[in-house]
Amino acid sequence: MLPMLDLDQLRTFLAIAEAGSFTQAAGVVNKTQSAVSMQMRRLEERIGRPLFLREGRSSRLTEDGERLLQYARRMKRLNDETLSAFDERELAGHVRLGTPDDYAERFLPEIMARFARSNPRAEIEVTCAPTPLLVQDMKANRLDIAIISQLLAGGKHGEEVVRREPLLWVTSARHCVHEEMPVPLALGRRTCDWRKNAIAGLEGMGRDYRVLYSSWSSVGVGAAVTAGLAVSVLPESALRPGMRVLSERDGFPVLPMCEIALLRSWHKSSRLIDALSEHITSSLDNLSVPAAAE
Repeated sequence: MLPMLDLDQLRTFLAIAEAGSFTQAAGVVNKTQSAVSMQMRRLEERIGRPLFLREGRSSRLTEDGERLLQYARRMKRLNDETLSAFDERELAGHVRLGTPDDYAERFLPEIMARFARSNPRAEIEVTCAPTPLLVQDMKANRLDIAIISQLLAGGKHGEEVVRREPLLWVTSARHCVHEEMPVPLALGRRTCDWRKNAIAGLEGMGRDYRVLYSSWSSVGVGAAVTAGLAVSVLPESALRPGMRVLSERDGFPVLPMCEIALLRSWHKSSRLIDALSEHITSSLDNLSVPAAAE
């Protein structure tokens, strides 16, 4: 018979993976750093593989550590779900959720409706901000959960990827602004990965462009597109009525895939945070893609 894995060791392992260091994880799981190190030595002995690579004061997962990460998350989730199934007490309290504004518009209505039906005494505080600011808020313990976006294989913050979809060029279905030279663009700020890839793609094919609108707000960018003022880039799930998807036949390069990921607090854990995380994951897994104009 195979030996059983220790769930407490797996919780510590997850804390290290999310926090990026043994020292920060020790505070999350309320253990000394030496106790954390001892737990990980025992877990590596049980698995029979090294799980971490030390880089100064930081630690990152080995390839085997990345494999274990997925199983550990599932085991923790199943454990928490099992305990919750036999706990008749209603969840109550306050949970802080962060999301980009386009995801708030697209995802939140269903997520909040389902969560409120299951937990009528729980309060959700929602912050809308771009991904870089949400990550900062998570590190500063101003949020408990964040829905973030990143290009494929981001994996910088211990996030859990819940959806992958293409990044697309979009224009107005009623205008021909995409045929203008140089092509006018509505994009995020200069640090936005989507913006960087859009510009690199156009420059790579030698197509002239000018950034006409720049904003962190996808609502503002989307308004410029549907008004026929500019071309932009959006993930598939963020398409809106009145938009048309552009392809290589229209003179626009293929863009990389992007990910929607869930980032949970490494400062604390609670059943309420876990419950909302489960609702978010389930909603994004079952999300239907909006129709776009041909």
